Amino acid sequence: MGKKAQAPVQKNESLTVTFEDLTHEGAGVAKIDGYPLFVPNALPGEEAEIKVVKAGKGFGFGKLMNRLTTSEHRIEPPCPIYDRCGGCQLQHLSEGAQNDLKRQQIVNALHKYMGNSTIQVHPTLAMDEPWSYRNKAQVPVAANRDGELIAGFYAKRSHQIVDMDHCLIQGAPNDGAVQVVKSLLKKYTIQPYDEKTRRGVIRHIAARHSHTSGEVMVVLVTNGKKLPNKEALIHDIKNEVNNVRSIVQNINTKDTNVIFGDQSEVLWGSRTIEDKIGDVRFLISPRSFFQVNPTQTEVLYNKVMEYAALTGKETVIDAYCGIGSISLFLAQQARHVYGVEIVGDAIRDAKNNAELNGMTNVDFAVGKAEEIVPWWRAAHGIESDVMVVDPPRKGCDPALLDTMIEMKPERIVYVSCNPATLARDLKILEEGGYETKEITPVDMFPQTTHVESVSWLERV
Repeated sequence: MGKKAQAPVQKNESLTVTFEDLTHEGAGVAKIDGYPLFVPNALPGEEAEIKVVKAGKGFGFGKLMNRLTTSEHRIEPPCPIYDRCGGCQLQHLSEGAQNDLKRQQIVNALHKYMGNSTIQVHPTLAMDEPWSYRNKAQVPVAANRDGELIAGFYAKRSHQIVDMDHCLIQGAPNDGAVQVVKSLLKKYTIQPYDEKTRRGVIRHIAARHSHTSGEVMVVLVTNGKKLPNKEALIHDIKNEVNNVRSIVQNINTKDTNVIFGDQSEVLWGSRTIEDKIGDVRFLISPRSFFQVNPTQTEVLYNKVMEYAALTGKETVIDAYCGIGSISLFLAQQARHVYGVEIVGDAIRDAKNNAELNGMTNVDFAVGKAEEIVPWWRAAHGIESDVMVVDPPRKGCDPALLDTMIEMKPERIVYVSCNPATLARDLKILEEGGYETKEITPVDMFPQTTHVESVSWLERV
């Protein structure tokens, strides 16, 4: 029996390295005899002294001890808790370099899955003002060592909350709402939830705001139906949160990392707030999936529309349609759009949004896209000229890819939030008779490593 391969470095070893790349989580990558070491807060081109904190079989992790040279793209992070909070990964990297990195993530994934790919990947469509862009905040609550209530995002690679008074990527209405609620919870001594004992009341403070109307929704996620001082809390939120239109209690008693439970109760005001993307109106409920960066969402959807190249004669199928945001955007120029989504609440919202906009050339169905789309074809003779997919991070279901290849739409528009699964799926579609014409990355999440992209495919 052969000996187990040894890593070329040892835990606690001190090394001088030069960083070559960044991981998708924003850590610097240095290699020792081909063995990768991942080190947070390091940038490509920088030389540094590091300490090895973990040495696994295939890769290791290090801690930056002393930076010997500094990248021309390094900037001072403006957030005072950036070194502890896990919400952002790239505040120490200039905006231009961030967008180059995001494009390169896609290029690297294409080469990994598709060999010597020649697909054109355009420069990333960046934000003019890459701060205060988020229209949704979901802030966990806990008690610190002194028993005082704190609220903020989790520290990197942990479930320890970093107390936060202001988030630079949150929209000001959300930030203000969260801080008001945080102070009121302290005022009325409402106990935070404890993950270990599963006791306490408040699990998360959530806030959403409309980019166009300014309306604000406050959601209190609680560990059970009981909410002490409920009436006083409602009264104060109404009076102290600017433009609040909706106050909701969501009940989540499960031992889970999932933020929302299945049951919501409107404590005051409306069940929804209204926002717009371009000329299309949307009603957003507490658990609706709605893109968190409204400015860049319009940029993204305009690119989808460009690649769909609609003339008014096309039948479009929108798989993974969510609350129908892309479907309704496309319905402005398509003959008919069919949207499918597995989440029933999302389809209810999609139908309400179609009615809100007076759109009669769109239909929605609940179910798995890989089952509903073939059924539409077999039972109703629905053929697709254009298919649009916007799957979760795991990419398209293999059965849906097979269905797309079998249906032979002239054009496919693939919206992706994960370069690796995008490249994997593009390879399958190209083997099935499609050519990827080009890809455009869109920076939906400045200061983080996440990147969205839109791919245009044509049937060969």
